[in-house]
Amino acid sequence: MSKEKFIGEYPINASKKMLYPYLSTASGLAQWFADDVNINEDKVYTFLWDGDENKAHIVSSRTNSHVRFEFIDEEDEDDEPAFVEFKLDMNELTQEVFIRVTDYSDMDPEESQELYESLIHELKEIVGG
Repeated sequence: MSKEKFIGEYPINASKKMLYPYLSTASGLAQWFADDVNINEDKVYTFLWDGDENKAHIVSSRTNSHVRFEFIDEEDEDDEPAFVEFKLDMNELTQEVFIRVTDYSDMDPEESQELYESLIHELKEIVGG
């Protein structure tokens, strides 16, 4: 199945500093993004969704700005790897913070939109935003 890129922007009423740990740490991600998230000594993250394990590593990050996880797929080495990136942006005029999600996976863009709307809603509940 071919991969498609989904990009969504979601306003959230919280500071970048407050949000960043929820986007970049195993314990933060486990609260809203996956059923469970663990990290091993090699800094490989294991995401658990509905009983399925997906392994990823951080390929790019900047504190209070962005984090990008690239998924490790042993069966699909020739293809571009799936990834998810969370980027924190601020509208300078309104001072509103946005989470920009970029998801490159084999999920349908409409499914991705529904999924991320639900996940970001859960994150907003946690941070009060």
